[in-house]
Amino acid sequence: MSGRYLLKRLFWALPTLFGVAVVVFVLMRVVPGDPIAMMLPPGATADDVGRLRALYGLDAPIARQFVVWIAQVARGNFGNSISLRDGVGSLILSRLPATLELVMVAVVSACALAAVAAVSAVYFRGRWPELAVDGATGLVLAIPDFLWALLFVLVLGVLLPWLPISGRIDPARDFNPATGFYLAEALLRLQWRALADLMRHILLPALALALPLAAALTRVLKGSLIDAMNQDYVTLVRVKGYSRARILWRVALRNALIPTVTLTGVQFSFLVGGTVLIEYIFSYPGIGNLAIAAVNQRDLPLIQGLILAFALLFILANLAVDMTYSLLNPKVRQS
Repeated sequence: MSGRYLLKRLFWALPTLFGVAVVVFVLMRVVPGDPIAMMLPPGATADDVGRLRALYGLDAPIARQFVVWIAQVARGNFGNSISLRDGVGSLILSRLPATLELVMVAVVSACALAAVAAVSAVYFRGRWPELAVDGATGLVLAIPDFLWALLFVLVLGVLLPWLPISGRIDPARDFNPATGFYLAEALLRLQWRALADLMRHILLPALALALPLAAALTRVLKGSLIDAMNQDYVTLVRVKGYSRARILWRVALRNALIPTVTLTGVQFSFLVGGTVLIEYIFSYPGIGNLAIAAVNQRDLPLIQGLILAFALLFILANLAVDMTYSLLNPKVRQS
């Protein structure tokens, strides 16, 4: 994949973001409810409402509001949050690392679980382990991620209080990160106790996100592995004396990963969207939790900024999938 192709993809992402901005801006003005009225006490006068509306630029026509807002966004200014009284950009950037770490842990966990389950099912094909894997994937797919989250809270947080069910780290722990990427920073600074505490807090929300994805990946990966095991190159390495386990892990798995990577990239956007409920259930301080607070307060600038952030994450995820696909498939890399 050439640099010219990457620049072209990034360039065409701009019209997509602009279209998302137009749709979101119009919908936020059509939805009933007045965010200004929600900020003022019951005894506020019409003059108070008018002054606050003028302060946030909501007294101008919608077309003019959009032009002013999109011009500010182009300069990197997403406006100020009505409910939190802070810059939208700084609010999103302060919460985004937590969500990215949660999603990455969920994706890695899902891929690891899917690889082990799919390889085990193909290795023991026609025997009870394959039936167990197929039954487990069907059961996991039947339960959405937010129900897994509620089950984890009930069982592992309340009935058997083995793991924490709220927050990102124990407030009493002496850990002062310089960035919002707590896991990465604790690992780089070799602060193992802080890292262990972070993993304990992120484990349940990450598993709630990972399990449905792992089940879907297991089915796709299993089918791809079965097809790969019937190919001529597998027959060749089998003649050379490779064991069945080595063939599955070293030879067949690499080629079977291509459709799995595509599915992972498609599901990435759903994972980011799924963090909204998961973060709310676990009181996890990411942009998903921030989105629920913004909707409850009908905070127009914050909602608009968050949706643009979600759209940008989706575009970058698709670009990352294309790059990974080209690395795994030489034909794409050479074209």
